Amino acid sequence: MEKEWTNNYGKVTIAKEVIAKIAGLAAMECYGLVGMASVKVQDGIAQLLGWENLSKGVIVDIDDDEVNLELNIIVEYGTNIHQVANNIIERIDYTLREKVGIEASTIDVNVQGVRVANAGR
Repeated sequence: MEKEWTNNYGKVTIAKEVIAKIAGLAAMECYGLVGMASVKVQDGIAQLLGWENLSKGVIVDIDDDEVNLELNIIVEYGTNIHQVANNIIERIDYTLREKVGIEASTIDVNVQGVRVANAGR
């Protein structure tokens, strides 16, 4: 499914993958976010996604004119998780409205993990 609208010049269609990529890139601009997460269903472990797979951490649902987003993220230890999530929601809402002309009905943020700085060193 995709988001579609018509104006005087013709029809515009935006794929869910594009909306997910834009949302993922907008979220990555926020302080305290380590990255997007993909949850392995087999063992429930959150996996940090690379830049090329950001959209896999964003679920886009389009129902009629409603666009709903669900993000799975990993945050940096020591940050205010509530504030990081709010910043992400505001940034994605602004970016989709201003750059694409899409109003998101809901933007849900699921924190799948916390990364401790210098982990594994």
